[in-house]
Amino acid sequence: MKKLKIKTGDTVRIVAGDHKGTEGKVMTVNREKNKAIVEGANMVSKHQKPSAQNPQGGIVKKEAPIHISNLALVDSKSGETTRVGYEVRDGKKVRFSKKSNEVI
Repeated sequence: MKKLKIKTGDTVRIVAGDHKGTEGKVMTVNREKNKAIVEGANMVSKHQKPSAQNPQGGIVKKEAPIHISNLALVDSKSGETTRVGYEVRDGKKVRFSKKSNEVI
């Protein structure tokens, strides 16, 4: 498995696809498939059978996974997209924004 530069809780912007320009918080990351689920983005309609939790059944809107390559991290200071770098600072490996050089 490859190390990903986007983690759960990061704010990201979608840079390609139907939902281009949408910003949201990363809810989950699937490292095996290189995909992430972004809150409020890439909504799909899912048909659900009636069950004990949902006795009515029906159509439910939920977020679908997006490939990591279509996401860019948003810098908290400037609000612009940035690339992520790694370096050792004070004996600890940290992620930093390549645009502002700030620790994420």
